Amino acid sequence: MLVRLAAERATGVLLRDRGALYLAQGQVVHAESPAAPGLDVLLTAGGRLRPEGWRRAVDEAGARCRVGRFLVDSGQVPGGELELCHLGAIFDAAYFALSPSGAPARFRYGVAHWMGPVRPVPVQLVERETVRRRELLDRLWPHPAIDTVPVLRTEGVGEGTVTHRQSAVLALADGTRTPCELARELGRPAFHTLVDVRRLAAAGYVASPRGASPPAGPAVTAAPAVAGMPWGAHGTSAPDIALLRRLRDALEATL
Repeated sequence: MLVRLAAERATGVLLRDRGALYLAQGQVVHAESPAAPGLDVLLTAGGRLRPEGWRRAVDEAGARCRVGRFLVDSGQVPGGELELCHLGAIFDAAYFALSPSGAPARFRYGVAHWMGPVRPVPVQLVERETVRRRELLDRLWPHPAIDTVPVLRTEGVGEGTVTHRQSAVLALADGTRTPCELARELGRPAFHTLVDVRRLAAAGYVASPRGASPPAGPAVTAAPAVAGMPWGAHGTSAPDIALLRRLRDALEATL
């Protein structure tokens, strides 16, 4: 359905049971999911934007669907930083919105999001990135049930060292919050938190679902080995999108 909507250059919102994708002229311009922190959380949690600045932008420009433009024009967020953060938010929410589901999808033509245009993303790129993320998680720890259960730190000591980002997850892993709830509390993308939780589970730092056990072979460590920057550009993506994807891959490999 998404491919067909892209082919007909449709404008509107694709509604699925775990999220929504907003299209303009057949390209993805925004994505939302209850499982993923919104752009407001990602911008304000890290100190890039004050909460009152976000509220002001929504109050003054939301009705005109120009919140993104208002943030840039008012000098609150640089244009390039907004594009990068918004792109990450799209990929984060799309991962959940496009997850396999037996529920029917619906498309409402003509609906626009109040965020307004920032940087359209081709449907094919969003789909490819969603698949890449699902495959990455499976390689790290092939037990998706851990993505939706409360994260609980094990009493024993895991193998290897943990990163600063993983230490923050462990500090909150008291068995009361799921990975997505941890992401919202930490102000981080949900997918990045899923990566941390799966790595920690594979290394024995957090409890795994019943029946899951570490893979046979060399010991698994929570912190990824860094052997260089994984540039790996894909085909003929537009140069600016390709650059953002390379930066994202490098950060995910090293943080």
